[in-house]
Amino acid sequence: QVQLVESGGGLVQAGGSLRLSCAASGRTFWSYIMGWFRQAPGKEREFVTAISWSGGSTHYADSVKGRFTISRDNAKNMVYLQMNSLKPEDTAVYYCAADQSTIIARASASYDFWGQGTQVTVSS
Repeated sequence: QVQLVESGGGLVQAGGSLRLSCAASGRTFWSYIMGWFRQAPGKEREFVTAISWSGGSTHYADSVKGRFTISRDNAKNMVYLQMNSLKPEDTAVYYCAADQSTIIARASASYDFWGQGTQVTVSS
């Protein structure tokens, strides 16, 4: 069992940056694939990025590639999402998620544990 708590959301102007953090409980955190998803009002939850247990493999949605960076610190049970060059279309609730499988997936159904989400609002 893993419990996830996101933080770091807020209001930022277009072109600005934010860093989201996800604190995880559980002694086996290091073994999970970790992902970030987002959901804008009236839209379905969408994949943003994910990272393998070792941090050696990362996947990004095309819409954030080159602007967002995912990282993890297994010693601290933390996952981070550095978001640069933010756009108004990045406005959403951002969720941290953990997947017990061994292959990075982009489908939300693959993820077993979810945080409560943190709001990111980008003004134009």
